[in-house]
Formats: sequence, structure tokens, C-alpha cells
Amino acid sequence: MAKTMKDFVADAKEMTGGSIEPQHVDGLVLDVREAHELTEDGKVPGALHVPRGFLEAKADPTNEGGEKALHEAHAKGDPVHVLCASGARASLAAATLGEMGYRAQPIEGGLKGWREAGRPVEHGKDSQS
Repeated sequence: MAKTMKDFVADAKEMTGGSIEPQHVDGLVLDVREAHELTEDGKVPGALHVPRGFLEAKADPTNEGGEKALHEAHAKGDPVHVLCASGARASLAAATLGEMGYRAQPIEGGLKGWREAGRPVEHGKDSQS
């Protein structure tokens, strides 16, 4: 039987051990939303932005042009908390990172859940990446 998006997300959450509640996030936040979403909806202060479509290339520790903050987290075994708008892309991205040897978990509820937990969000010109 063919898989649906919900099936892929459920499998990804299972692979990562589930999601982490926004209030428990401490450390590297990786935002996998598109650039226009950061501009329109705001961004988490200090979050690293790598759109989902570039994740594998930027996270690959053998890629000298990759994202150094991700490479450092990989080398140290530090957790990477992955964020998107609602949690679906973050779950898929976290599962991919797990396959690449990262300790990664999606943030429950995405940016919406982040806001609802009272966590900070930057807006305006500060939200561009």
C-alpha cells in the first residue's frame, strides 16, 4: 500500500523517539522552513536556518561548504532540535539527521507550538536570514 504524508511523518517521529516539547528545548534549534516563512511568520532568536531542501548537503560533515554549527553538533553529539511551521517537515528532517548520525528531535507543534509555549519569536527585519 502506498504511504501518505501522515505515514511518513509518523515513521519519522518513531525513528527520532518522538518530539520534544518547546519548553524543554535547550541548545541548537534548526529551522527548516523556507526563507519567506521566516520573513512572514518570524523566527526563533538564535536559530540556525537551513531550508529542508538543502539539509542533507548542509548537514553532511564531509561537505566543507556545509553548515559549521551542524557539523560541530554532530562532532560533539549535541542534540539538534528541529523546527518547521507545524512539525511535519521537522519530523522528516530530524529522521534524516538521525540517519546521518545526529541526535535530532522535532519540536512538537512547530513554530505554532513554540509560540503557544511562550517562547520568543523575532519579527520584521530581524527575521530575515
